[in-house]
Amino acid sequence: MSSIALSSILVVLSIVAIIYLTSKVKFSVFGSLFAVSLALALGSGMPLGKVIDTLKSSFGNTLGGISFIIIFGAAIAVCMQKSGGALSIASHILKLAGKGNAKAAMAWTGFIPGLTIFCDTGYIILSGIARSVSASSKTSMPLIAAIMGSSLFVVHCLVPTHPGALAAATALNANLGMLVLASVLFAIPGLLASYYWAGLMDKGQNYAPAEADDEDGTDDLSQHNLPKFSHALLPVVLPLVLISISTLLTTLGMKDGGATVFHFLGNPVMALLMGMLCGVWLLSRHGGQKGDFTKVLEEAIVKAGPILIITAAGGMFGAIIKETGVGNALGEVLGGASVGLLVPFIIAALLKTAQGSSTVAALTTAAIISPSLQTFGLDSEMGRVFAVLAIGAGSMIASHANDSYFWVVTKFSNIEMQQSLRVFSSSTFVMGVVTFACIWAASAFML
Repeated sequence: MSSIALSSILVVLSIVAIIYLTSKVKFSVFGSLFAVSLALALGSGMPLGKVIDTLKSSFGNTLGGISFIIIFGAAIAVCMQKSGGALSIASHILKLAGKGNAKAAMAWTGFIPGLTIFCDTGYIILSGIARSVSASSKTSMPLIAAIMGSSLFVVHCLVPTHPGALAAATALNANLGMLVLASVLFAIPGLLASYYWAGLMDKGQNYAPAEADDEDGTDDLSQHNLPKFSHALLPVVLPLVLISISTLLTTLGMKDGGATVFHFLGNPVMALLMGMLCGVWLLSRHGGQKGDFTKVLEEAIVKAGPILIITAAGGMFGAIIKETGVGNALGEVLGGASVGLLVPFIIAALLKTAQGSSTVAALTTAAIISPSLQTFGLDSEMGRVFAVLAIGAGSMIASHANDSYFWVVTKFSNIEMQQSLRVFSSSTFVMGVVTFACIWAASAFML
């Protein structure tokens, strides 16, 4: 047996081991990734003197690439939660849409805050509103849960303010500014697909709306001294605006002179820092904490810490896979731009469905395909962006019983598991497929 064939078998076995350890044994994700990375390095014949250095350097490099963005994003989420900013956005959207358009209002209620707030945190914050809207509009609670859950999930998987997409972008050296804009655009067709599919799955099932007793009272939201809608949007929208300006100037070839200031502010790290400062300002006006940087950052670090460690460990695992040469071999077997985007999409979808974590699926897939980008015709600035987008689409498929987010949606909505599987889980599957179809179609004109 050739060395590359043996390495390929070892890589497959290592992925199966991670799935087994995290899903069945319930071993910690970090512990699983570290143990499997070490075993793979030793089993593939890596020189002993190189093993520890590779583990340390790859862990540190990944951490350095994602840490500021994840911490500042988590700080924005803390500020939006404590200041009532997320509730302000939700209540304003509901007021504009009216109860007759409760379903559409729920989609955008999840989508906009979800640009910076992690999906599980966002759903917990907004679940009371979802139950209230279901009760007051007499709309099926499984349907409302699926719509809002999917709207938070689509941006969580695609937009690199979230750990999976960010880790994949770091591993593939993708342009973050361009990726942020493209991911938001491609999230919209995914959102629409899940919206209509959820309605189809709910139709004729006679699922009940939420109990009136569950109502958190959207009519009473104005009594909670919520921030103005325009103020609440600042921490979410300002980073996107700054990144957009920088990307536009780069596209126009304006990189020097006065444009350097905009490029500095439009760097995703600085853009999210500006968003965090807006969040602290919002909190000082409405959270009663006087914009205390220390408290906000401490809580953000507590929330971001486990994500940073797991993501960095994933980068470590990816570096070991890269050392085995399996990625190059995969490229030779499946080479060609015609299937280039399909490969990362399928790998991410299989990993997500098998082990439940979108983040682990994204970073593992990025590690596998990274050496093969040139063979797949994706070794260009836009090619790398599209590769990350394909991975993000695959990491949506599908949220079900082995995914902690599935249980957040199910339990905080007070619905049955079977209802959630039928409406929400199937929506995430359709969402991923449609998102990828749009990405693949666009790549035909842009690659």
